[in-house]
Amino acid sequence: MSAQAERSIRVAAEPTGFGARISGPDLSQPLPEGVLAEIHEAWARHSVVCFPGQPLGLDALEAFTQQIGPFGKDPYIEPMPGRPNVLELRREPDEKASNFGAGWHSDWSFLETPPAATLLRAQTIPPVGGDTLFVDASRAWDALSDAMKAVLAPLRAVHSARQSYGTKGVFARDTEARTMKIIVSEEADGSLTHPLVRTHPVTGRKALYISPVYTVGIEGFTPEESKALLGFLFAHLTQEEFIYRHRWTVGDLLMWDNRCTMHFAEGGYDGHLRVMHRTTVQGEVPA
Repeated sequence: MSAQAERSIRVAAEPTGFGARISGPDLSQPLPEGVLAEIHEAWARHSVVCFPGQPLGLDALEAFTQQIGPFGKDPYIEPMPGRPNVLELRREPDEKASNFGAGWHSDWSFLETPPAATLLRAQTIPPVGGDTLFVDASRAWDALSDAMKAVLAPLRAVHSARQSYGTKGVFARDTEARTMKIIVSEEADGSLTHPLVRTHPVTGRKALYISPVYTVGIEGFTPEESKALLGFLFAHLTQEEFIYRHRWTVGDLLMWDNRCTMHFAEGGYDGHLRVMHRTTVQGEVPA
């Protein structure tokens, strides 16, 4: 570690190593290459990193995102006016619709090149509820038997946005008013395949690359076979031992790795305003 980075970044990891808090750098300013390298290293090691006390404006959020990598694609949700790469995740106190992100998923895994990173900044946090939960899909893979790993290793999972954004999906059937502008599309009814077991391009670790929201089958399997195997894997992934729970405070900036995690946005804050701003970083074709 360089002397400059040593002075500028402090990493406090969760006991499992999954999840960490990074303090020291001022993300509202351009960061030296050495500091950025240390942030990338900590993010790769811990998968979910929180930068507390970073009340960034939108310009600074966009600038820091681009220091991590090029903007990713965010389909099916209207971005903020004049900011095509920023989503405002807003839920008003009187909204009755389900909270956005209320299902285990890895962001936009139905894309050919899903985002590597998602960044989420807390602007307005309700006094109750609203935690975000993360699954360590790498440790979940490691915990499987060698026999099960041998079965899973060559498989390809079928990913689709149809359950959420398709013409018969959750949002198409939603009758409650919602502040966020969701785009229901025939395009979302399509599908593609990715390796069910993904190798991280930086760490080389393997992870289960599936989720209940976006994985709709396994290539070559019957629907019944897919349901049985995926059901087992979803139950395995979401065991408490693989979960990190993030309790938000205003000024938190969270960055997570979609290549080896799933996440779930809890509700429980009806009657309260919650406002978050989100960007993504371009990823690669899963391998």
